[in-house]
Amino acid sequence: MAEIRSLAARAGGALALEANTPLYRRAPARDEYGHPLGDFMVLIPRLRERPAHDLADALARLQAVLVSFTEVVFVDLNVPLNLLWVSVHPRPGVILELFAAMKLVLPEARLVGHQRE
Repeated sequence: MAEIRSLAARAGGALALEANTPLYRRAPARDEYGHPLGDFMVLIPRLRERPAHDLADALARLQAVLVSFTEVVFVDLNVPLNLLWVSVHPRPGVILELFAAMKLVLPEARLVGHQRE
């Protein structure tokens, strides 16, 4: 939880811990200037089954990757579903770059539903 709060602080409040609020209400579709954001989902198999210390380590590694990309606007980690949602400022290749960096720290991660344009 501390890792997620720290990410929220770095994101300038764009990330908030809100239980039971549908993702479509929390995830921004546009930036502060009205430009559309890009987004993607990552499946992290067996994340919820990890012991607490392994989960904390995985979250710390994931946080390090996410904060290293200035394009990241919003992050939602649903541990019970093993799903990570990320919204980004669009830049050619940013989703694949970000996912590749995630894959280095969490090799089991799987990109869901991304299409190259």
